[in-house]
Amino acid sequence: MTEAAPTKKKHHCTCHSGDASPMHPRPFKVVKIWKELSDTFSMSLVPEDGQPIVFAPGQFNMLYVFGVGEVPISVSGDPTDLSTLVHTTRAVGNVSRALDALKEGMSVGVRGPFGTVWPLDIAEGKDLVFVAGGIGLAPLRPVIYQAMAYRHKYRNLAILYGARTPEDILFDKELLRWKARFDIDVQVTVDRSTGDWAGRVGLVTKLVECGGFDPANTVAYTCGPEVMMLHVVDSLHKRGVPHDRIYLSMERNMKCGVGFCGHCQWGTSFVCRDGPVFRFDTIADDLKVREL
Repeated sequence: MTEAAPTKKKHHCTCHSGDASPMHPRPFKVVKIWKELSDTFSMSLVPEDGQPIVFAPGQFNMLYVFGVGEVPISVSGDPTDLSTLVHTTRAVGNVSRALDALKEGMSVGVRGPFGTVWPLDIAEGKDLVFVAGGIGLAPLRPVIYQAMAYRHKYRNLAILYGARTPEDILFDKELLRWKARFDIDVQVTVDRSTGDWAGRVGLVTKLVECGGFDPANTVAYTCGPEVMMLHVVDSLHKRGVPHDRIYLSMERNMKCGVGFCGHCQWGTSFVCRDGPVFRFDTIADDLKVREL
């Protein structure tokens, strides 16, 4: 049976206090900033206005470095711990490098949260599969936290993660902690082995092919490079997971966060407004169009 398509434009701006405009950044203080990988960092923020932090797994914020600019970054923290706002990203552009250079106690502007969410409610009573590649684990981490917090609502829970090399494995200690729970199937693979790596070598799609879940009763979420996600969808579908139970985070070209500038327009959709989380069957035709 085909499930109803997710409603668009319904998860916007719940982080703002009072009647603040979604175009006005809210001041946050950097509590902690730390390296995850050689080019990847996380930062923990608290609101300077004392108003609560609210977000849902899958959403993103626009982080503004005063005098430099702003950049969209998915929330990577725990939605059940609203004492701090955590983001994880690569330092690859002017704004993200400026964020990486911030020190504890400095201020950053935050607009958001924006965008659609990972729909956990439809997965109750079913198997849950999370498939991530590289830094794609960061946008998935909040929904993994939430699924763990309400573990009794779901059947089998699998986290399948692929990285380029062992040195590129994001949240490696956390993956080990999750694996140690024994009620979660955590599998990690790398494209290329280095050093004393004794784990799996190969594409993350290989993990999908042998993952311990019931395809006919599974909801899957995937995030990572677009080509990886397409192969993951193909592997999931070959296992028997229907397209209307596969969700992707398409973090394409987002800029203003509210569908105003048109920078992320994708066919008839705006990724920042109608995504970034899409149900696969709702975007399958657009994904077939080259250069769209």
